[in-house]
Amino acid sequence: MFDINNILRENIKRLVPYSSARDEYQGEASVFLDANENAFGSPLDQQFNRYPDPLQYDLKKRITEIKGVPPRNIFIGNGSDEAIDILFRSFCNPGVDNVVLVPPTYGMYEVSANINDIEIRKVNLTEEYQLNVEGIAEAVDKNTKLIFICSPNNPTGNSINRDDIQTVLANFRGIVVVDEAYINFSRQKSFIQELTEYSNLVVMQTLSKAWGLAGLRVGMAFASEEIIEVMNKVKPPYNVNESSQQLALAALANVDQVNEWIKETLAQRDRLVLALKDMEFVVDIYPSDANFILVKTTNANGIYDFLVKQGIIVRNRSKVELCEGCLRITIGTPDENTILLETLKTFE
Repeated sequence: MFDINNILRENIKRLVPYSSARDEYQGEASVFLDANENAFGSPLDQQFNRYPDPLQYDLKKRITEIKGVPPRNIFIGNGSDEAIDILFRSFCNPGVDNVVLVPPTYGMYEVSANINDIEIRKVNLTEEYQLNVEGIAEAVDKNTKLIFICSPNNPTGNSINRDDIQTVLANFRGIVVVDEAYINFSRQKSFIQELTEYSNLVVMQTLSKAWGLAGLRVGMAFASEEIIEVMNKVKPPYNVNESSQQLALAALANVDQVNEWIKETLAQRDRLVLALKDMEFVVDIYPSDANFILVKTTNANGIYDFLVKQGIIVRNRSKVELCEGCLRITIGTPDENTILLETLKTFE
């Protein structure tokens, strides 16, 4: 049975969070003289002289309408990277606890663990890029607080087997983080639907990918109310700025546009896979549920350097474990994909 008190750091249990002016007063008023803001306004067309909502209530309300998750189960951060860091700072004691990672995977889990002085235990994915469930079980001990699983996985693009993730959830007494940054492009359903079943589950999503808001840095975490309360307790008081909140709220009104882009992305993904299969230097193209493909080649470094000289930038993943010889290619617009394919033909 998962008990948050068994893994929560003692100093976080005792922590009295910073109380901002906007925490102490909530409601309608005409004169605000409580937060030492500039009462005269901003030297901009739009006014940003007031501090933003520290708990992003309007944005959470809209996300609730889309995702079906109550606001009390939603954390919004300055990108998903903030949520990752807060989980480490809340639940992992530096120099004592450890985290399980399953490479190849998103690199910020390891970076954040190193920043927080948390031991990293790596259990590589199988050759099919699926979980080594037995290996994970062997790596876990009493000081293992977090397990990170990226699905669809970056950089491989595939979804992780749901049954394997559920096995880990059911048998681990710490927190399992399922990072669904690319879920909008996937055939697999979100683990958000499992939140009521697993109290140790944290699901991360983002507005950076399908929603096209990478420049705003708006990440989301969905979890039990008690986990979200801890994350809100640890976060900075005004962690998501007013412009990001307003623009994200406006973007979330355009669901139809985003769905069209997703369909076009999937169509272009199929187009790239079909075209690349016929190129002599392509060894394999791995199945993808994301807005990118992982392509194994005979000469990753040479192809990468050649594309750079032509002003085309892909990601060279050939030094990543289990991705030797691989390039990660993001799905572009039809015109961008045409330029890529025509350029690769000249390399061939």
